[in-house]
Amino acid sequence: MIYTHTQKSYAIIGIMVALCVIFGMTFFTQDAPPLAVTPVLILIVVLLGSFTSLTVTVDQTYLKVKFGYGIFSKKFLRTDIASATHVKHTWYHGWGIRYWIPKRMWIYTISGFDLIEITLTNGRVYRIGTDEPQQLLAALKET
Repeated sequence: MIYTHTQKSYAIIGIMVALCVIFGMTFFTQDAPPLAVTPVLILIVVLLGSFTSLTVTVDQTYLKVKFGYGIFSKKFLRTDIASATHVKHTWYHGWGIRYWIPKRMWIYTISGFDLIEITLTNGRVYRIGTDEPQQLLAALKET
């Protein structure tokens, strides 16, 4: 293992806590639990829970990106990475996993504005959010 770092999203954690409080109030203050709503709320909490953290790992073979407990993840062969640079993110790029059409790139980020942009040998571009851009770049350049 060359590098591993987990970044937390306190905004998502706060939203999850608020949803759990609202769900709890709704569930326990009604005469009959809203059974039709329960599966939907559980699904929302599970999906949001998968975006509470972003773990980036660099080992000898792969660069791995994993949200939360791993439902959403991506890995890249290090030999497929042609370049890696530190870039700044803007608020309108958003957070989470998204495809940015104007630049034809995938973005994986959880909070903040620092990202590492990697270009693969096939020309595809990805941006990976981090609050440790220099350390991640150093790990990617290490052989």
